[in-house]
Amino acid sequence: MNHLHVYDPVARAAFDEIVRGFFAPARVEKNGRAIRIDVTENDNAFLVHAEIPGVKKDDIQVTIDGSQVTIGAEVKRLDEAREGERVLRSERYQGAVYRSFTLGSELDEAASEAKYENGVLELKLAKKVPLAARKLTVQ
Repeated sequence: MNHLHVYDPVARAAFDEIVRGFFAPARVEKNGRAIRIDVTENDNAFLVHAEIPGVKKDDIQVTIDGSQVTIGAEVKRLDEAREGERVLRSERYQGAVYRSFTLGSELDEAASEAKYENGVLELKLAKKVPLAARKLTVQ
């Protein structure tokens, strides 16, 4: 005897996946590596603290385009295999990570600063001074 099954797109298993995905971060990099950031703001600048552990200062790129900021880094793993040893488990990651976000106002690239120390990238992103509105004379 044939059994009829009612198609339910929001079945319990599917519903659990939808809910779990809703609360997950927007982008999680492979192997769980993501650049975590904290952003604060004052009158003149945005202050960004980005955690990028295990990266050399020369392997970090920061790009500013208007109000959009992109932080990228190349994570490199050094193989430390010694004679007579074998690796049982290695949880270090090798590859590229990046994070891109948009801030509330245009940024002044020339006045912005970046510093990397102890696995934390600190950015002081200066806001562009808004130009005063001009009144045009109609001729």
